[in-house]
Parts: sequence; structure tokens; C-alpha cells
Amino acid sequence: MPSPTPATAPPTQLFQYRAHVTSVYDGDTCTADIDLSLGVWVRGEKLRLHRINTPELRGADEVKGKAARDHLKSLVEGKAVLLQTVKDRREKYGRYLAEVWLEEPNAVPVNLNDALVAAGHARYQDY
Repeated sequence: MPSPTPATAPPTQLFQYRAHVTSVYDGDTCTADIDLSLGVWVRGEKLRLHRINTPELRGADEVKGKAARDHLKSLVEGKAVLLQTVKDRREKYGRYLAEVWLEEPNAVPVNLNDALVAAGHARYQDY
């Protein structure tokens, strides 16, 4: 397994936003309402978790794909998160690539991309 890529990049490479995850499609795709600041929101933006890949919901890996989706749902659906989007980077299906951080009160923020790998639901992948 390749060594993990750092979860952060230089400030010129990433933009940070507060967001609310409204739904989870699969283990590495979710939809969020993103606070752009000054009362401006983008609603229903599809996000692809950057640097990782999870099993598909169909085919031979269906059981593992559903487990990855359900795990991500349990962690983040309906919750406020911090997003770090990779500058001007959309992947082939038009989703923004993002690092997703869950901030719980009195706890260290958790990078969900890395948490999915640590839980065995994803693997690191270069694009």
C-alpha cells in the first residue's frame, strides 16, 4: 500500500469553507451546502473526497461499497464540516475534489478522507 499523502497542502493550493453535508452517495462522494461567507451559499454541491477511492456500489464489490457508504454516512451526513477544496480542480464527473474535516466539540478535527482509509473502507489513490 502506498504511503499516505499529507492531508494538507500549501495555502495557495487549497480553499477552506464551512459546509453542511446534506447527503452521502457512496463512500467517497457526498453533497453539501457550502458557506462562501458574507451570506453567500452554494447549495447541493457534489464533492469527491480527494486522494482516496472506495469500492463501487455495484458489481463484485457491492457489499464493501455499501459498507463504505454507510460508514461515511454515520460519520458526516447531516453534520457541519470544514472543507478544503483543491484549487480549480474538478474531476471527470464535475465534482470538486475536497478534504473533509469533522470538527467535534472538545476534540481534535478528524480528516474523514484519512479516517475512511484507517477504517479499511478506502485506499489512497493518486489522480
